[in-house]
Amino acid sequence: MADETENVIRVGSRKSELAMIQTRKIISALKEIYSEKEFQIETMETIGDKIQDKALSKIGEKSLFTKELEQALAVKQVDMIVHSLKDLPTTLPDGMVIAAVYKRDDPHDAVVFHPRYAGKTLRTLPSGSVIGTSSVRRVAQLKKSYPHLAFKDVRGNLNTRLRKLDDANDYSALVLAKAGLERMGWNSRINQVLGPNECMYSVSQGAMAVEIRADDDKMIECLSKLQHMDTLLECVAERALLRKLEGGCSAPVGVYTDIKEGELHLTAAALSLDGSECVKMSMSTRVDFSSSSEIRESDNRQAYSSIVAPGKCSEALKAVEDLGTDLAIKILENGGREILEAAHEENKQNVQQKPL
Repeated sequence: MADETENVIRVGSRKSELAMIQTRKIISALKEIYSEKEFQIETMETIGDKIQDKALSKIGEKSLFTKELEQALAVKQVDMIVHSLKDLPTTLPDGMVIAAVYKRDDPHDAVVFHPRYAGKTLRTLPSGSVIGTSSVRRVAQLKKSYPHLAFKDVRGNLNTRLRKLDDANDYSALVLAKAGLERMGWNSRINQVLGPNECMYSVSQGAMAVEIRADDDKMIECLSKLQHMDTLLECVAERALLRKLEGGCSAPVGVYTDIKEGELHLTAAALSLDGSECVKMSMSTRVDFSSSSEIRESDNRQAYSSIVAPGKCSEALKAVEDLGTDLAIKILENGGREILEAAHEENKQNVQQKPL
């Protein structure tokens, strides 16, 4: 906790408008529970924020949107960091854990069209239309579904990317996370939502998380009240899968997770960069407890996929973590290993050819 007083909590955040909206949402939820506490936001830029002219997969760095924030956390400059959980690597630095996974917003991808293509869908766009995205996951899947389209990198925060779409004729459409557009209040710009048969989403997309120091028991207790049960289960399974696949922003891996009638169903795909090869598989497991919108604090400090969770749900969390790992092994053993190794090698060559 902060040095000045136990009632002051310093919160680390990236500077972008979306990051600030997410940080303020988490702070607002905490203030409803802890009205006596004061929250101070400390903003900073990350590697991913500073490098805007390269696709994420071509930068050749890990922790693109987290490293500087985690350094501040390690030296106690801040007490907690609010992240989009999809930006957090599946293995955190030593001494760091995720202490809260907030209720997930819609994890699917959405398409925003240039005004001249109002009323179109990806399928009805003219052949050769250029789609803006820097995600190898999206490109691989959409090339497979829509071979008549072309794809081009687009970087920058949401404001910048939409400005690039609207003010020039370089792109016919952009593919973005639906949750980010909705958090920015830009629901009216969403022209098409991509279902899992068209484009499975990124691991943990749509979820927000709070990272802290692993030895900060007071913060663990404080943040436990924000944990959302179903989101926690989904993200533990998805992160366990990605960790075993050794994937990141340079790996074309998509997921789709659903919880129904006490079972978690996980579908995942590993794809080649051009989408021509794909290994897609599903598995499910029973989660034996009643779902709840909140998880109460506990003395238990077990971490699942780097997420600290209370003891009352440890059995279910272990089950979904094992599910993610087992599905990853199944994918690797059925051709996924060769596909992902080739994708990593191709990305490595791209980095070497275009040094920073």
